[in-house]
Amino acid sequence: MKVLLTGAAGQLGQALLASRPEGVQLISCTRAELDLANSEACRAAVASHRPDWLLNAGAYTAVDRAESESELAQAVNAGAPAAFAEALAQTGGRMLQISTDFVFDGRQGSPYLPDQGLSPLGVYGATKASGERAVLEALPLGRRAVLRTSWVYGPGGQNFLLTMLRLHRLKAAAGEPLGVVADQVGCPTSTAGLAQACWRLIERFGKPVLAGDSELAVEPDLLPSVWHWSDAGAASWYDFAVAIGELAVAAGLLEKAAQVRPITTAVYPTPAQRPGYSLLDCTTTRELLEMPPIHWRQALGQVIDQLKKA
Repeated sequence: MKVLLTGAAGQLGQALLASRPEGVQLISCTRAELDLANSEACRAAVASHRPDWLLNAGAYTAVDRAESESELAQAVNAGAPAAFAEALAQTGGRMLQISTDFVFDGRQGSPYLPDQGLSPLGVYGATKASGERAVLEALPLGRRAVLRTSWVYGPGGQNFLLTMLRLHRLKAAAGEPLGVVADQVGCPTSTAGLAQACWRLIERFGKPVLAGDSELAVEPDLLPSVWHWSDAGAASWYDFAVAIGELAVAAGLLEKAAQVRPITTAVYPTPAQRPGYSLLDCTTTRELLEMPPIHWRQALGQVIDQLKKA
């Protein structure tokens, strides 16, 4: 099976490369090798490689900067998926589009189901929602999948975990508190588990799978088009920051953690408005992929242990 992977140098891309299943011929593209803002280049890549699957892990993820770079965000997050899907419709390939919890406004206060309507608050979420729609409209059932996730972090790249480890060191050494937003709730997601879910999803589209406890097999063409994946549990950014300090000290990665002080979103304004509650309901995904949930704190401990050994 030939898989064309975009965003190969990003944190999810690195995890996907590291966990590539046997039998997968992986063609990986970094930003330098494939400009996702160039729709013609995206179409040409599909026409040239003719992949069985295109796994679009590349994206414009600078949430705040997107407010002032809306055209670039639109080109990468919406234009590229549209170009890929339109080209795959001609070549016969399938596509897995990685998306985000930011396609929701966070106002309902309960976990979002995959089939709920979208209501993004900012440019980043709106462009990702447009990318989702483009893929779903261009490709038929059985040849398309959108996988939404949340609060992604891993041992590489740029993410909240690595930022907090740096700030814990600086603030603890200075004897200063670390203020972190406590009124935004979601779920941290390790790139290791997310990469596994991506590969398992691609595998499931290749053969029938039993649905939960049912003895009836779900044919690939009847699998959902939209999926949700995150680690288990719920947390605020404050909870996440506290856990990072605690687990890093326990693992010997930090000598001392800073005191984390909860603050409100109003105290820490940003150019982009963020959902106050963006927990994703992953029940169906876990059943169909046969992947039991791992609590986000356990997954975080595994990544911290990995960083210590690096």
